[in-house]
Amino acid sequence: MVTFLPTRPGRLADVPAFTRAIGGAESNVACALAAAGHRVRWVGRVGRDGFGDHLVETIAAHGVDVRDVGRDPRRPTGVYFRTAADRSTDAHEVAYYRAGSAASAMSPATVPYDTVADGRVLHLSGITAALSADCLALMRELTAVRPGRPLVSFDLNYRPALWPGGPAAAGPVLLDLARRADLLFVGADEAAQVWGLADIDAVVAALPEPALLIVKLGEHGAVAFDRRDRTAAPAVTRVPAPRVDVVAPVGAGDAFAAGFLSATLRGLDVRARLRHGHLAAAAALTVPGDLAPPPRRAHADRLAALDDAAWGTLHLGPGWTGDDQEVRTP
Repeated sequence: MVTFLPTRPGRLADVPAFTRAIGGAESNVACALAAAGHRVRWVGRVGRDGFGDHLVETIAAHGVDVRDVGRDPRRPTGVYFRTAADRSTDAHEVAYYRAGSAASAMSPATVPYDTVADGRVLHLSGITAALSADCLALMRELTAVRPGRPLVSFDLNYRPALWPGGPAAAGPVLLDLARRADLLFVGADEAAQVWGLADIDAVVAALPEPALLIVKLGEHGAVAFDRRDRTAAPAVTRVPAPRVDVVAPVGAGDAFAAGFLSATLRGLDVRARLRHGHLAAAAALTVPGDLAPPPRRAHADRLAALDDAAWGTLHLGPGWTGDDQEVRTP
């Protein structure tokens, strides 16, 4: 979608002007992974209109392959407006205008499985499942268990505004898709909201299938449950998040997924993957928009390799991703 960001804080009714940007969980992850040096393809569908041109050109400019993006001559590119507040607070407002959009017309017919089958990782989001019955059918097709499929990464991304039926409608759909994933990202707050799961143990019990389950705890960090060895109990790795001087509390979830996936593609261990996820999230939190230039790989690797005591003192603010910047301690 094209995103319209407010020029100042306040209610949508009061904000006089907006700045155009790009939005979309999957495209955010694609852009961040490309910036981190990976070969990335984004597959989607936009209108044959100016907003569609802007999306495709902007995503391509981040180094992402867009050759398989469909252009719909009859349906428009979706747009949305949001306020500057954190989407997890009651003050946050989002106005989606994507009913009947080009993206909502995605289906197994418009996005054949062969289009995405040749990658090492296929990253998907629960947002797509909410757009239409055809989009849900596509998600079920892409997450079907089959020989030789890529590693399927799924970010729950529960957005209440996209589910008119609320958790009763979203819960079973998202649970089914989550159970089909190899790698699952879920926020503890999301799990409570959509499934009524009150704690981490309940989340783990409800989702036994993914080989790697990542439960995000916001500023308190993240916990990984590694079930790749099905003959043993899950290996549990918990990594606290560094302190961050937040500029805008948006985009962190997509950035975390990108950082974790980047480290996964590099073959790093789970602890390092979680740390790279936190560092990527910190990069997004310290800029105004959803997308942020990541730290250079050597810089991120140096921070990710800190001992636990030094990691616990990290304090990251705007500009920390530059090579000449140093992190602060309390």
